[in-house]
Amino acid sequence: MRAFIFPGQGSQAVGMGRALAEASAAARALFEEVDDALGQNLTRLMAEGPEDTLTLTENAQPAIMANAMAVLRVLEREAGLDLADKAQFVAGHSLGEYTALCAAGTFDVATTARLLKLRGRSMQAAVPVGVGAMAALLGLDLAPVQEVAQEAAQGEVCAVANDNAPGQVVVSGHKDAVERAIALAKTAGAKRAMMLPVSAPFHCPLMQPAADAMAAALADVTLRPPAVMLYANVTAGPVEDPAEIRRLLVDQVTGMVRWRESVAAMAAAGVDHFVELGGKVLGPMVKRIAPDSRTSSVQSMDDIDALMKEI
Repeated sequence: MRAFIFPGQGSQAVGMGRALAEASAAARALFEEVDDALGQNLTRLMAEGPEDTLTLTENAQPAIMANAMAVLRVLEREAGLDLADKAQFVAGHSLGEYTALCAAGTFDVATTARLLKLRGRSMQAAVPVGVGAMAALLGLDLAPVQEVAQEAAQGEVCAVANDNAPGQVVVSGHKDAVERAIALAKTAGAKRAMMLPVSAPFHCPLMQPAADAMAAALADVTLRPPAVMLYANVTAGPVEDPAEIRRLLVDQVTGMVRWRESVAAMAAAGVDHFVELGGKVLGPMVKRIAPDSRTSSVQSMDDIDALMKEI
Protein backbone atom coordinates (compact mmCIF):
# COMPACT_ATOMS: atom_id res chain seq x y z
CA MET A 1 0.00 0.00 0.00
CA ARG A 2 1.10 3.52 -0.73
CA ALA A 3 0.57 7.03 0.66
CA PHE A 4 1.42 10.27 -1.11
CA ILE A 5 2.57 12.91 1.38
CA PHE A 6 3.13 16.65 1.04
CA PRO A 7 5.59 18.90 2.89
CA GLY A 8 4.91 21.96 5.02
CA GLN A 9 6.56 25.30 5.64
CA GLY A 10 10.33 25.28 5.73
CA SER A 11 10.72 23.28 2.51
CA GLN A 12 10.75 26.42 0.34
CA ALA A 13 13.99 27.43 -1.40
CA VAL A 14 14.90 29.90 -4.11
CA GLY A 15 15.03 28.01 -7.39
CA MET A 16 12.17 25.66 -6.47
CA GLY A 17 10.23 24.46 -9.49
CA ARG A 18 12.47 26.19 -12.04
CA ALA A 19 14.03 23.07 -13.59
CA LEU A 20 10.69 21.30 -13.65
CA ALA A 21 9.04 24.24 -15.42
CA GLU A 22 11.84 24.38 -17.97
CA ALA A 23 11.42 20.66 -18.69
CA SER A 24 7.64 20.30 -18.65
CA ALA A 25 4.73 22.15 -20.25
CA ALA A 26 2.42 20.60 -17.66
CA ALA A 27 4.45 22.10 -14.82
CA ARG A 28 4.53 25.52 -16.54
CA ALA A 29 0.76 25.45 -16.92
CA LEU A 30 0.33 24.62 -13.24
CA PHE A 31 2.53 27.52 -12.16
CA GLU A 32 0.65 29.88 -14.50
CA GLU A 33 -2.62 28.71 -12.96
CA VAL A 34 -1.36 29.61 -9.49
CA ASP A 35 -0.03 32.99 -10.66
CA ASP A 36 -3.37 33.81 -12.26
CA ALA A 37 -5.30 32.78 -9.15
CA LEU A 38 -3.18 35.01 -6.92
CA GLY A 39 -2.69 37.90 -9.31
CA GLN A 40 0.99 37.60 -8.45
CA ASN A 41 4.09 36.33 -10.25
CA LEU A 42 4.77 33.72 -7.59
CA THR A 43 6.60 31.56 -10.14
CA ARG A 44 9.29 34.21 -10.62
CA LEU A 45 9.61 34.67 -6.86
CA MET A 46 10.08 30.91 -6.45
CA ALA A 47 12.67 30.78 -9.21
CA GLU A 48 14.62 33.95 -8.49
CA GLY A 49 13.83 35.10 -4.94
CA PRO A 50 14.67 37.18 -3.02
CA GLU A 51 14.74 34.56 -0.29
CA ASP A 52 13.34 36.80 2.44
CA THR A 53 10.27 37.55 0.32
CA LEU A 54 9.76 33.89 -0.59
CA THR A 55 10.05 32.94 3.09
CA LEU A 56 7.18 35.26 4.07
CA THR A 57 4.40 32.95 5.24
CA GLU A 58 1.86 34.28 2.73
CA ASN A 59 4.25 33.46 -0.13
CA ALA A 60 5.89 30.29 1.19
CA GLN A 61 2.60 28.46 1.73
CA PRO A 62 1.19 28.74 -1.81
CA ALA A 63 4.70 28.29 -3.27
CA ILE A 64 5.24 24.96 -1.51
CA MET A 65 1.81 23.81 -2.65
CA ALA A 66 2.47 24.90 -6.24
CA ASN A 67 5.80 23.08 -6.33
CA ALA A 68 4.27 19.82 -5.13
CA MET A 69 1.24 20.09 -7.39
CA ALA A 70 3.49 20.77 -10.40
CA VAL A 71 5.25 17.48 -9.71
CA LEU A 72 1.91 15.72 -9.46
CA ARG A 73 0.64 17.40 -12.64
CA VAL A 74 3.68 16.11 -14.56
CA LEU A 75 3.15 12.64 -13.10
CA GLU A 76 -0.49 12.71 -14.20
CA ARG A 77 -0.29 14.43 -17.58
CA GLU A 78 3.08 13.23 -18.88
CA ALA A 79 3.75 9.97 -17.02
CA GLY A 80 0.21 8.62 -16.88
CA LEU A 81 -0.14 8.38 -13.10
CA ASP A 82 -3.63 7.91 -11.66
CA LEU A 83 -3.37 8.97 -8.01
CA ALA A 84 -6.50 7.08 -6.98
CA ASP A 85 -5.06 3.91 -8.53
CA LYS A 86 -1.56 4.23 -7.09
CA ALA A 87 -2.27 5.64 -3.60
CA GLN A 88 -4.51 4.43 -0.80
CA PHE A 89 -4.03 7.54 1.34
CA VAL A 90 -2.81 11.13 1.18
CA ALA A 91 -1.52 13.31 4.02
CA GLY A 92 0.32 16.58 4.40
CA HIS A 93 2.24 18.36 7.13
CA SER A 94 0.38 21.53 8.19
CA LEU A 95 -0.12 23.54 4.97
CA GLY A 96 0.71 20.29 3.15
CA GLU A 97 -2.72 19.06 4.18
CA TYR A 98 -4.22 21.56 1.73
CA THR A 99 -1.89 20.25 -0.99
CA ALA A 100 -2.96 16.69 -0.18
CA LEU A 101 -6.61 17.70 -0.51
CA CYS A 102 -5.88 19.48 -3.79
CA ALA A 103 -4.14 16.36 -5.08
CA ALA A 104 -7.16 14.28 -4.09
CA GLY A 105 -9.59 16.66 -5.82
CA THR A 106 -11.25 18.25 -2.78
CA PHE A 107 -10.07 21.70 -3.92
CA ASP A 108 -8.96 22.85 -7.33
CA VAL A 109 -5.52 24.43 -7.69
CA ALA A 110 -6.73 28.04 -7.85
CA THR A 111 -8.88 27.67 -4.74
CA THR A 112 -6.03 26.01 -2.87
CA ALA A 113 -3.64 28.80 -3.78
CA ARG A 114 -6.04 31.50 -2.62
CA LEU A 115 -6.81 29.66 0.63
CA LEU A 116 -3.12 29.25 1.43
CA LYS A 117 -2.37 32.89 0.62
CA LEU A 118 -5.08 33.88 3.10
CA ARG A 119 -3.95 31.28 5.63
CA GLY A 120 -0.37 32.52 5.53
CA ARG A 121 -1.37 36.18 5.76
CA SER A 122 -3.81 35.49 8.62
CA MET A 123 -1.31 33.41 10.59
CA GLN A 124 1.31 36.13 10.24
CA ALA A 125 -1.14 38.83 11.36
CA ALA A 126 -2.55 36.88 14.33
CA VAL A 127 0.33 37.72 16.68
CA PRO A 128 2.56 40.83 16.64
CA VAL A 129 6.15 40.13 15.61
CA GLY A 130 8.29 39.36 18.64
CA VAL A 131 5.42 38.30 20.89
CA GLY A 132 5.40 34.63 19.92
CA ALA A 133 8.01 31.97 19.22
CA MET A 134 8.51 28.29 18.45
CA ALA A 135 11.21 25.91 19.61
CA ALA A 136 12.32 22.41 18.66
CA LEU A 137 12.90 20.12 21.62
CA LEU A 138 14.99 17.22 20.37
CA GLY A 139 15.53 13.96 22.22
CA LEU A 140 12.23 14.07 24.13
CA ASP A 141 9.00 12.37 23.12
CA LEU A 142 5.50 13.83 23.22
CA ALA A 143 4.49 13.10 26.83
CA PRO A 144 7.49 14.72 28.55
CA VAL A 145 7.28 17.71 26.18
CA GLN A 146 3.62 18.16 27.08
CA GLU A 147 4.66 18.27 30.75
CA VAL A 148 7.41 20.78 29.96
CA ALA A 149 4.97 22.99 28.03
CA GLN A 150 2.44 22.92 30.83
CA GLU A 151 5.05 23.87 33.41
CA ALA A 152 6.53 26.58 31.18
CA ALA A 153 3.22 28.32 30.47
CA GLN A 154 2.85 30.12 33.83
CA GLY A 155 -0.33 31.84 32.69
CA GLU A 156 0.89 32.34 29.11
CA VAL A 157 0.48 30.07 26.10
CA CYS A 158 2.95 27.24 25.58
CA ALA A 159 1.66 24.23 23.66
CA VAL A 160 2.93 21.35 21.55
CA ALA A 161 2.66 22.46 17.92
CA ASN A 162 4.19 19.55 16.03
CA ASP A 163 4.77 15.96 17.09
CA ASN A 164 6.95 15.21 14.08
CA ALA A 165 8.77 11.99 14.95
CA PRO A 166 10.16 10.17 17.97
CA GLY A 167 12.39 12.66 19.77
CA GLN A 168 11.39 15.56 17.50
CA VAL A 169 8.69 17.72 19.06
CA VAL A 170 8.04 21.45 18.57
CA VAL A 171 6.42 23.84 21.05
CA SER A 172 4.75 27.16 20.28
CA GLY A 173 3.39 30.12 22.22
CA HIS A 174 4.42 33.32 23.95
CA LYS A 175 8.15 34.00 23.56
CA ASP A 176 8.92 34.07 27.28
CA ALA A 177 7.03 30.81 27.84
CA VAL A 178 8.84 29.11 24.97
CA GLU A 179 12.17 30.27 26.39
CA ARG A 180 11.18 28.73 29.73
CA ALA A 181 10.29 25.52 27.90
CA ILE A 182 13.77 25.39 26.38
CA ALA A 183 15.38 25.62 29.81
CA LEU A 184 13.01 23.04 31.30
CA ALA A 185 13.54 20.66 28.37
CA LYS A 186 17.29 20.70 28.88
CA THR A 187 16.76 19.84 32.53
CA ALA A 188 14.39 17.04 31.45
CA GLY A 189 17.07 15.48 29.27
CA ALA A 190 16.57 16.98 25.83
CA LYS A 191 19.59 16.52 23.58
CA ARG A 192 19.00 19.92 22.00
CA ALA A 193 16.44 22.67 22.54
CA MET A 194 16.49 25.67 20.26
CA MET A 195 14.38 28.50 18.94
CA LEU A 196 13.16 28.12 15.37
CA PRO A 197 13.54 30.93 12.79
CA VAL A 198 9.81 31.46 12.27
CA SER A 199 7.80 34.64 12.09
CA ALA A 200 4.83 33.55 14.20
CA PRO A 201 3.84 30.90 16.80
CA PHE A 202 1.99 28.45 14.57
CA HIS A 203 -0.35 25.68 15.78
CA CYS A 204 -1.16 27.05 19.21
CA PRO A 205 -4.13 28.95 20.71
CA LEU A 206 -2.54 32.31 19.80
CA MET A 207 -3.53 31.50 16.20
CA GLN A 208 -7.26 31.77 16.95
CA PRO A 209 -7.72 34.93 14.81
CA ALA A 210 -6.28 33.00 11.85
CA ALA A 211 -8.58 30.05 12.60
CA ASP A 212 -11.55 32.42 12.52
CA ALA A 213 -10.40 33.80 9.17
CA MET A 214 -10.06 30.31 7.73
CA ALA A 215 -13.48 29.29 9.06
CA ALA A 216 -15.03 32.21 7.19
CA ALA A 217 -13.10 31.49 4.00
CA LEU A 218 -13.79 27.76 4.02
CA ALA A 219 -17.50 28.38 4.61
CA ASP A 220 -17.64 29.98 1.15
CA VAL A 221 -15.79 27.15 -0.62
CA THR A 222 -17.25 23.93 -2.00
CA LEU A 223 -15.33 20.88 -0.81
CA ARG A 224 -15.60 17.68 -2.83
CA PRO A 225 -15.05 14.25 -1.24
CA PRO A 226 -11.39 13.32 -1.76
CA ALA A 227 -10.71 10.66 -4.37
CA VAL A 228 -8.10 9.26 -1.97
CA MET A 229 -8.67 9.08 1.79
CA LEU A 230 -6.96 11.82 3.82
CA TYR A 231 -5.19 11.22 7.14
CA ALA A 232 -5.85 14.45 9.02
CA ASN A 233 -3.26 16.35 11.10
CA VAL A 234 -5.41 16.99 14.15
CA THR A 235 -6.92 13.50 14.49
CA ALA A 236 -4.19 11.33 12.97
CA GLY A 237 -7.07 9.38 11.45
CA PRO A 238 -8.78 8.94 8.08
CA VAL A 239 -11.45 11.34 6.90
CA GLU A 240 -13.40 11.77 3.67
CA ASP A 241 -16.56 13.68 4.63
CA PRO A 242 -16.28 17.26 3.27
CA ALA A 243 -17.99 18.84 6.29
CA GLU A 244 -15.60 17.06 8.64
CA ILE A 245 -12.61 18.05 6.50
CA ARG A 246 -13.70 21.69 6.65
CA ARG A 247 -13.95 21.55 10.46
CA LEU A 248 -10.57 19.85 10.82
CA LEU A 249 -8.85 22.43 8.59
CA VAL A 250 -10.07 25.16 10.94
CA ASP A 251 -9.02 23.19 14.04
CA GLN A 252 -5.62 22.58 12.46
CA VAL A 253 -4.66 26.27 12.66
CA THR A 254 -4.55 26.21 16.46
CA GLY A 255 -4.14 22.46 16.97
CA MET A 256 -1.17 20.11 17.14
CA VAL A 257 0.12 18.52 13.94
CA ARG A 258 0.05 14.84 14.89
CA TRP A 259 2.46 13.76 12.17
CA ARG A 260 4.12 10.92 14.09
CA GLU A 261 0.77 9.37 14.91
CA SER A 262 -0.52 9.90 11.36
CA VAL A 263 2.41 8.06 9.78
CA ALA A 264 2.23 5.29 12.39
CA ALA A 265 -1.50 4.90 11.73
CA MET A 266 -0.99 4.70 7.97
CA ALA A 267 1.77 2.13 8.46
CA ALA A 268 -0.52 0.13 10.75
CA ALA A 269 -3.20 0.28 8.03
CA GLY A 270 -0.76 -1.38 5.64
CA VAL A 271 1.15 1.47 3.98
CA ASP A 272 4.71 0.39 3.23
CA HIS A 273 5.65 3.07 0.67
CA PHE A 274 5.50 6.81 1.39
CA VAL A 275 5.97 9.11 -1.61
CA GLU A 276 6.81 12.75 -0.83
CA LEU A 277 6.03 15.14 -3.65
CA GLY A 278 7.85 18.46 -3.88
CA GLY A 279 10.17 18.05 -0.91
CA LYS A 280 12.58 15.88 1.00
CA VAL A 281 11.82 16.79 4.61
CA LEU A 282 9.12 14.26 5.46
CA GLY A 283 10.96 11.15 4.31
CA PRO A 284 13.51 11.16 7.16
CA MET A 285 10.67 11.65 9.67
CA VAL A 286 8.80 8.71 8.15
CA LYS A 287 11.86 6.46 8.44
CA ARG A 288 12.13 7.27 12.14
CA ILE A 289 8.45 6.49 12.69
CA ALA A 290 8.10 3.47 10.39
CA PRO A 291 11.66 2.23 9.79
CA ASP A 292 10.58 -0.75 7.67
CA SER A 293 8.79 1.44 5.13
CA ARG A 294 10.14 2.67 1.80
CA THR A 295 10.28 6.39 1.09
CA SER A 296 10.59 8.27 -2.19
CA SER A 297 11.28 11.99 -2.64
CA VAL A 298 10.01 13.24 -6.00
CA GLN A 299 11.02 16.72 -7.16
CA SER A 300 12.75 16.46 -10.55
CA MET A 301 12.06 14.86 -13.91
CA ASP A 302 14.59 12.15 -13.03
CA ASP A 303 12.72 11.51 -9.77
CA ILE A 304 9.46 11.26 -11.72
CA ASP A 305 10.96 8.72 -14.12
CA ALA A 306 12.36 6.69 -11.22
CA LEU A 307 9.03 6.65 -9.39
CA MET A 308 7.06 5.51 -12.44
CA LYS A 309 9.48 2.61 -12.94
CA GLU A 310 9.04 1.68 -9.28
CA ILE A 311 5.25 1.74 -9.09
